[in-house]
Amino acid sequence: MSLPRLYLSPPDMGGAELHYIQQAFQSNWIAPIGPNLDSFEKQFATTVGSKYAVALSSGTAALHLALRLAGVGPGDEVLCSSLTFIASASPITYVGATPVFIDSEEISWNMDPAITCEVIERKAKAGKTPMALILVHLYGQSADIAPIKACCDKYGVKLIEDAAEALGATYHSRAPGSFGVAGIHSFNGNKIITTSGGGMLVTDDEAFAQQARYLATQARDAAPHYQHSVIGYNYRLSNISASIGLGQLEGLAQKVTARRGHYQAYKEAFKNSPGIIMQPEAPWGESTHWLTCLTLDPQRTNITAEQLRLALEAENIEARPIWKPLHLQPVFKDSEYHGRGVSDRLFATGLCLPSGSAMTVADRNRVIAVVLKHFS
Repeated sequence: MSLPRLYLSPPDMGGAELHYIQQAFQSNWIAPIGPNLDSFEKQFATTVGSKYAVALSSGTAALHLALRLAGVGPGDEVLCSSLTFIASASPITYVGATPVFIDSEEISWNMDPAITCEVIERKAKAGKTPMALILVHLYGQSADIAPIKACCDKYGVKLIEDAAEALGATYHSRAPGSFGVAGIHSFNGNKIITTSGGGMLVTDDEAFAQQARYLATQARDAAPHYQHSVIGYNYRLSNISASIGLGQLEGLAQKVTARRGHYQAYKEAFKNSPGIIMQPEAPWGESTHWLTCLTLDPQRTNITAEQLRLALEAENIEARPIWKPLHLQPVFKDSEYHGRGVSDRLFATGLCLPSGSAMTVADRNRVIAVVLKHFS
């Protein structure tokens, strides 16, 4: 009899979620708006240190609204991290703009500041300054924000942060996602906290937040009848989903601690295994280690990341390759890219291990045993 399936990052329900859901049912606030939605937005804004938060149907929707409100449109260029999930770049195409992909640096696996600033400066001198930049904080670790923000500010590039994977992380004691004109978060089922599906746009600009809320609610004008002066979207999070979020947010610190603990346990277990290199921890802040990631050094082992993934799969354990860089994706094959091959190498040699905050020590030891078996 095979052991139960061990997933990469399943939802972790703490118990308080049901309390808030029942509260919503008892008060009959089932509609898309309600008091739990208001509370979730306020508590989330406080948690990440932003003045305003707008709860939406997904992180992708949040990014779409952020780009639109930043004035990005047809003919504009938007710089974007290449090593990330496609949802970081798809909204660029929604507004008719063109993505320009930037490689990673070795320290955090996030956007390389040196390459980024070089590209911005060169394009500015050529009279084609990018309209915006989407800075992704990958696998729970903040990018090196300061030099990128400085370059964006110098040339008038709107900085939008994709912190979908980094809730609970820090950058010099501040939350990634709180530095740009807007930050976005995701509450997909595999994220650190979940609302089943959902996202959040955060900003310090009151007008930006008001416009985001307006556009997300079908852009309904202030009138007793249904009147619309611009095209909007059906992007608001429901009061029921926000109820789940309230319960999840109460357990955020414990969930982050658990994921950091998994990373440290894996790191300790593999420290004497030649060829296994854990994702580095950047010196500028704390990573949540949303997923524990490693790479395999082909100079020190003949085992590939795909062979290790298949070995784990044979034991009913889910593992996944590192994100395939967007400049390698068929849909973006003709897009502009600037880099030195770092993200290509990480994709070729990298693997993500089970990292759910509810994963037990026994489950984690199952993963460790399979890996060590192949490196003994």
